Amino acid sequence: MKKYLFLVLIATLGLSSCSPFQVRSDYAETANFTTYKTYKLRIDDLKLNDIDKDRVLNELSKQLQSKGLSSGENPDLIINVKANHKKVTDIQTSRPMGMWGFGGPWGWGFGGGTTWSSNYNQGGLTIDLVDAKTQKLVWQGIGNGISVDAPRTKQKQIPEIVAEIMANYPPKK
Repeated sequence: MKKYLFLVLIATLGLSSCSPFQVRSDYAETANFTTYKTYKLRIDDLKLNDIDKDRVLNELSKQLQSKGLSSGENPDLIINVKANHKKVTDIQTSRPMGMWGFGGPWGWGFGGGTTWSSNYNQGGLTIDLVDAKTQKLVWQGIGNGISVDAPRTKQKQIPEIVAEIMANYPPKK
């Protein structure tokens, strides 16, 4: 039985480390997350096309409802969602190969390596939960790593990154 549990633990750790996203969150330690029951989405700062905006909002609503929150006009939480993207340059270098020539270590010889770079756009989401009464930020989740340049991949990744961000809510104190 112990061996079985150990294997399950190893498999879980292995699968959880395979995510292409970098996700983190922070929260106000004074906030009482058990008192929040309703939310309202505010998307003024969500600069996405309509298709991606729907993907983000649908998954976010699904995640919030799975955590016991419901949408309402007099909310406990105001949810602000922001999107960003940046150009990333990835530089790779192959291991240099070569051999010594004549004259020992100070002689001459030949060798070589290759360096190449690729440019791509990477997207991210920031989800802010603001206490509606105090207007203070009580929780923030940030995720980066969406492949903006690949529409099919982006279509799959948006719900995944929202789910990974919201996996940290409510925080475990």
